[in-house]
Parts: sequence; C-alpha cells; structure tokens
Amino acid sequence: MSGIPLGVLDLVPVPSGSTAAEALQHSIDLARQTETFGYTRYWFAEHHLNPGVAGTSPAVVIALTASATSTIRLGSGAVQLGHRTALSTVEEFGLIDALHPGRLDLGVGRSAGRPQPPAGESAPPVTPVVDGYAPNGLRIPARFSFAHLLGHPRVALQQKLLNLPGAQPQDYAEQVDDLLALLRGEYRSPEGVEAHAVPGEGADVQVWILGSSGGVSAQTAGANGLRFAANYHVSPASVLEAAEGYRAAFKPSAELERPYLTVSADVVVAEDEEQARELATGYAPWVRGIRTAEGAIPYPTPAEARALPWTDADRDLVADRVETRFVGSARTVADHLERLQEATGADELLITTITHRHEDRVRSYRLLAEEWRRRGRVDDDV
Repeated sequence: MSGIPLGVLDLVPVPSGSTAAEALQHSIDLARQTETFGYTRYWFAEHHLNPGVAGTSPAVVIALTASATSTIRLGSGAVQLGHRTALSTVEEFGLIDALHPGRLDLGVGRSAGRPQPPAGESAPPVTPVVDGYAPNGLRIPARFSFAHLLGHPRVALQQKLLNLPGAQPQDYAEQVDDLLALLRGEYRSPEGVEAHAVPGEGADVQVWILGSSGGVSAQTAGANGLRFAANYHVSPASVLEAAEGYRAAFKPSAELERPYLTVSADVVVAEDEEQARELATGYAPWVRGIRTAEGAIPYPTPAEARALPWTDADRDLVADRVETRFVGSARTVADHLERLQEATGADELLITTITHRHEDRVRSYRLLAEEWRRRGRVDDDV
C-alpha cells in the first residue's frame, strides 16, 4: 500500500496558567517542528468564546505561521461559513496566497456554533456496526445528541455576537458554489453582473469540505468533486456514514478524478502507555466544557483535572469522545490509526493532540511520525 500521509489539526489550545499569546507562539513552533517530522498539512480550527482555545481566526493564524514555515501546507479546519460570506473568505485566502502561493488549503464548514437538531439527513452507513464496533474493530459509539444545547443562552449569545442583526446564513451548497466561482473568476449574479475578487481570483488553493455526517457537507463535497474531511475526533458515531455518503455523492471534477478523504483522530503518544494516559487526563473535563456550552476550559494539568468535580452524568456526556481518543505508545496509537484508515478508506489522516505542556505535545507528534515512518506508511518524498 502506498504511504498514508499524516496532517495536523490545531485548535491553538490554551493550557491552564498560560495565555493566548503563549498558545499562539507554541502553535507556530509546533508547525515548524511537525514540518521537519514529515507531516504534510497543518490546519487551524475555528472556535469562539472558549477560554481554553485561541484559534478564533484560521486565516490570521495561517498568515502568521506561513512566514515561519516553508514546505508544509497550511489550511483551515475549518472556516465556518455560517457567519461569513464567500467573498470575504476568498479575499482573505487570496491575500495569503499572494505571498505564499501553492501552500494553502481552504477548508470550509457550515457550522457556526449552532447545534444541529436531529434531521435524519444522511443514510446510515453500509458498513455494518455490531455492538459498537466496525468489522475491523474500530470503535463506533452511539450517536451523541446535542438536543440539550438547543436554545441554550450561551449558544444564542454566540450567534448574536457572530452575526449582524437580522442576518441569515446563505444556503450552504449555494455559498460553496459562490466561493468556487469567485476563485475561478466565473462569478455572475442572477442579473448577469460579474464580480472579481482581487486578490483571490485564481488563487492556488485546495478547497476542502469538512463534515461530521453523510449529509449536506458530504453531499456538497461530492457533488462538486472536492476533497472531504470527516471528523472522527468530533463525531465518531457518524464517521462511516460521512465517508460513504461523500463517496456515493462524488462526481469527477477538473480538480479530482476520484474521491479524496482525510479523517481526523484525537491522539496522545508517549514513551509508554502509563505516561500517555497521564498526559491525557485533562481531556474529559475539557470536552465537558464544550458539551455544556460553557466553552473549552484552559487545558488542565493531570493533577488539576483529577481535582475537578466529576459525576456519572459528566462521564456519560463525554464517553464517546474519551473512548475514541487514541492514547498510548507510538505502536499502540499507530495500530489504532491503521484501523481507522482501513475502516474509512482514508487517503490521509489528520492528527489533533492536546496536552498541558507544549513539549509533551511536540514529543507526541514526533514519536507518532517516527513509528509511522518505520511502518512504511509515509512516502519517502513526503
């Protein structure tokens, strides 16, 4: 089998006792180092009103990081189009591409912090899931429901602060069409008026769609012949249907002849299993903050995490995320990643790692890259 490239997904986490400025400096340093480790992409996520996350604007952080790196592709995972326009997004990435041509991935998503009610918009996976496991042993937990956050005042506040008064999000598929037309220089209004984004038009960027199910995002990516990223680390229950829904909807384009998929995974690697589990201790309370709409807390030390109050309800709230995080030695984690790749047929894997100490995060990425290369899973020219 040809090599399966590894990329990085960075939320710019803020550890307890640290600052957003330090978190940004650490992320830029991590991008430099993962470039030397052989990772092919470095993506920044977009999150808002989270005390423990400084990644609020992918375009800004990409611009800062581009000057500190030279070969690794930089991208967004993802720009949230729910509170943006196609034009503003194309212009921002066009500005960066003007100085760093050929290195950008424009990953877009449709969420803007608004929980989606169950809609039955995507078909169940064809791959059978029995007792919570795919045939090859990949854990596929029960679907998590965000129903408890619908109408939550903090969610409503985020929407108020992100959107102009009275603004309504554009239909997502239509917005992606506008974005692609602006990049290609083919935009026309319904009245036939041309629009040309300068910079932006003709920018040498790869467009990706990110999604958590086989619904609108997967279908939009497939219908436009675009690359697709499925979120196992965010929504492990629906990763198979996301991959299968994308492939079922795929139509060849000038960009791609066949579907091209990356799948994300949350990972912590250390020298041994016990140390890795210790480094991963803060993950559960960090996820709890997200799923209660309070926002991700500054990432705690293991001791701080153990001192936080914890209930059975808390455990249930984060169970699917905790049990699908790959934690252990490089060998153990690489085994899990191979299983994820096999189950989804991913062309690439996107690794996100959060630890309290920066040096532990860097070491996790280094140990994984070394093991991945030993297995021959990375091409020699990557």
